[in-house]
Amino acid sequence: MLTLVVLLPPSQIVSSISQHPTTVYKSTASRRQPFQLHPRPSISITSFHSHIAMGVFCYLVIGALAFHGVSASPTRLFARDTDHPFANDTNILNFALTLEHLENVFYTTGLQNFSQQDFDKAGLPSGTRGFYEQISAHEQTHVDTLTATLASLGAPAVQACTYNYGVNGNVSTFVELSDLFETVGASAYSGAAHYLNKSDLLTVAASILATEARQSTWINNAIRGANPWSTAFETPLDLNQVFTLGIRPNPPLTATPPTALPGQNVSLTFNASKAGNTTLFAAFLNGLNATYVQLNGSQPFNVSIPQNLTGTTFLAITNSSSEHADNVTVAGPAFFNFAFGADNQTVPLKFIKLIES
Repeated sequence: MLTLVVLLPPSQIVSSISQHPTTVYKSTASRRQPFQLHPRPSISITSFHSHIAMGVFCYLVIGALAFHGVSASPTRLFARDTDHPFANDTNILNFALTLEHLENVFYTTGLQNFSQQDFDKAGLPSGTRGFYEQISAHEQTHVDTLTATLASLGAPAVQACTYNYGVNGNVSTFVELSDLFETVGASAYSGAAHYLNKSDLLTVAASILATEARQSTWINNAIRGANPWSTAFETPLDLNQVFTLGIRPNPPLTATPPTALPGQNVSLTFNASKAGNTTLFAAFLNGLNATYVQLNGSQPFNVSIPQNLTGTTFLAITNSSSEHADNVTVAGPAFFNFAFGADNQTVPLKFIKLIES
């Protein structure tokens, strides 16, 4: 199972903007505090058996489901004024820049540590390292573009953190993490773009989103031997949900076993101390649709994974059966990928060092 872990409290999320902390965004939910940018935290990204799994979950086609407590509905897109009243243009650009720094440093250091011979020994296709070099150049360009755009707006730009990605000299781990970063990046831009007010900024964000999605496609299909896409739409994630995949402003969500397939049971555990006595749901998010499975009993909650799930999905615990924005998210999301082939049948992902460890 693959997990991004941050060895910091949520109040130390990202790095410094100039010398003054700046609020990035704020949820109206009382259980969260405003997130601020602070001086250069050290972010550790490592693997152990909790929170995020590669090669596991899912897409659900909307329709009637055959078991009690399950509902499916189109995603409610996040409400700008109520969910994140401080999500202005400069804060959203810095949100995007934070993710681009994470990717940029990842590819730069990865290519410094792994030679062509390392890629060849790992059994990666010919030309893999060269394409990763191109991706690395893209991420540097994204960093430069967003930094320059913020400067043109008279706003300070967030700086890169000190990261520990937990690659540990393994090319397969590098491939897995690259797949995760590109997929989450596309979902982050999809979910954050509507907070932008200026059309020219939206154009920049949309252009970066398209490139992140192309990069994700190449990794998951040409390198890992699976589906180049999941559905007709990317899955938009809200701001805290994106950071939870790397920095944990929300309580983490653990799903076991990480290799469970659609129609099988999965056990869910998370810190529900702030959820109160409300009814909770496991929200399976894919494309512009979400499927909600009511949680019954006590932890660990056993949930039957809905049938017909393919490709990438995100699983969040919510206190709503009709929406999954930050203000109703109790834990997660976790990231899963039910890989499939051209015949729509399940296929094993290649280069899965972390999920096997």
